[in-house]
Amino acid sequence: MLMTRGRRDPAGMAAAVAGFLALAATQAMAQTPKGVVGQAPAMAAGAPNNPEGGVVRSQHGDWQLVCKPPPPGAKAEVCALVQSVTAEDRGNVGLTVYVQKFSNGTRVLRVFAPLGVLLPPGLGLKIDNQDVGNAPFLRCHTFACYAQVVMDDALLAKLKAGKQAVFIIFQTEEAGIGIPISLNGLDKAVAALN
Repeated sequence: MLMTRGRRDPAGMAAAVAGFLALAATQAMAQTPKGVVGQAPAMAAGAPNNPEGGVVRSQHGDWQLVCKPPPPGAKAEVCALVQSVTAEDRGNVGLTVYVQKFSNGTRVLRVFAPLGVLLPPGLGLKIDNQDVGNAPFLRCHTFACYAQVVMDDALLAKLKAGKQAVFIIFQTEEAGIGIPISLNGLDKAVAALN
């Protein structure tokens, strides 16, 4: 596995927020993470900081709590934790990570990866150099592919206790690319999401 360093991507974050807002509206109405089909974030620079009425409610370490007014028929605003990074040595390889909690209490971890990833190996995850497992990619759009898992209490505890998560994608069968995501502030961010 090729390990690469990540850097915060403010333009990617703004674009990711736009993608979250489009995806969140669909999911808030469905109220279930299974089989959700939504729109992935556009990974373009220059996206607005406050797209579609979405607001960054708070910053918790390296995570932002982003909320949007409720869609028609819903009572509560739709919120998610968001972090977006781009590999320092590969400007076209980046990830956007979302954590969202549904009204039924289910938490979902969703990771958007760039087009061109090999789909069969899925998305690998290591927390502080310990292998946690992998998740299949569920869907690709014209600008990103995403993997999603239900975040059970065991996974949440590992993420909250960790310092760094490394998500692994494959662009060739020979070498995975590990992209680090900071877990700094995740425990407080999850508490704010509740």
